[in-house]
Amino acid sequence: MAKSTSYVPENCKGIIDGLKALGNKHSIWNVFEDWLKVSSIAISNSVDWNQANEREEQYLETINKYTPEEQKVLTKTFAELVDALQKEAVTGGPCDLLGKVFHALELHNKYHGQFFTPFHICEFMGQVALADGGEAGNVASEALRKKGYLSVCEPCVGSGGMVLGFAKAMHNNKMNYCDQMVAYCCDIDIKCVHMAYLQLSLYGIPAVIIHGNSLTNEEWSRWYTPVYMINGWPFKERVENLFETINEATKDRQTVNAEEVPHPQTEEYIPETEIKEYEQISLF
Repeated sequence: MAKSTSYVPENCKGIIDGLKALGNKHSIWNVFEDWLKVSSIAISNSVDWNQANEREEQYLETINKYTPEEQKVLTKTFAELVDALQKEAVTGGPCDLLGKVFHALELHNKYHGQFFTPFHICEFMGQVALADGGEAGNVASEALRKKGYLSVCEPCVGSGGMVLGFAKAMHNNKMNYCDQMVAYCCDIDIKCVHMAYLQLSLYGIPAVIIHGNSLTNEEWSRWYTPVYMINGWPFKERVENLFETINEATKDRQTVNAEEVPHPQTEEYIPETEIKEYEQISLF
């Protein structure tokens, strides 16, 4: 029986061909993982200087496994990814290309049977979340009205499909996902962290991707997309937290003051006309 082969999307062929070329000498799994790692570090070190030194060491340790010619192939493959994502962004909005690459290389069969949600499902769920008249759509509209942006949380991000599906739904609804959303993501698998980080970074989506366990609250590293850092999201969040704290304190104070004022129906409450008469009587 002939061995079945995975479908290779046209816009992923350059990426897949480059990775397979190195897979003849190295394990294709290791090539894919190393390519994700060095590409992610190259982006991270351009904006996240606090972690740059440590990650630069990881970069050199990983890239030096390959000959100079092989390193050029890794670089060319990264350029293929940038080009493919740019074309998707212009023609139809965000799409989970790395999820397609992962399956086309048949890595899902070699590593714990790991499968990512098909992107058309992710896109559908994004559209449902923004649908007018629905409960989720009302929540989104209210958040946009109050804050000017939507916060998206994905505790098991995988290749980033769900976040990208939501971003595409925003694109289809004439919203700017680069400015009107911020994503907070987590995954226990560093490969998934890198896949999500690369795609969210290259699509210009403000995001924090945590390598950790969302069930136990363990955390091993954080990855900030360039737009998240450049557009000042850390500062925005600190300011918003400050205002929320002030508003809560003000509400608490108003509640205390309201409790100190006698209710009109209680015995302690005295109408203004009676107060004047009482004050006059008290003087004699």
